[in-house]
Amino acid sequence: MSTRTRISNAERFGRCLGRRWRAYVRRERRVSGWLIAQGVPTPAAAVLIWGVKLAVLAVLLYTAFWLALLLVFGVAAAWVARNTNWNEPQPEWRSGNLGFGLYHPDGSRIDPHDPNDEM
Repeated sequence: MSTRTRISNAERFGRCLGRRWRAYVRRERRVSGWLIAQGVPTPAAAVLIWGVKLAVLAVLLYTAFWLALLLVFGVAAAWVARNTNWNEPQPEWRSGNLGFGLYHPDGSRIDPHDPNDEM
């Protein structure tokens, strides 16, 4: 029997996130150093990096907003489709006993109609 404990998936995932975060911080420092080496003042380089971060955040929020709105419309359409009775006969426009108009499937006219107004 082995005395080694196996790491869980959650720990493995956390380590992966930690490695990616450290790689991101290293890349950010490298970009900041490159900007400073190009002659950009240190505060301006920091402001520029923060501006890029905020722009990326704005794009992510914009995309998330539209995806959420699309999801809401999809759920609403599914709800309407679920609550619609497709087998029930619908009123239709046709010529009937009282002239052309909107008639219920049982033959009664639905739309307002004045029999004295016909020509």
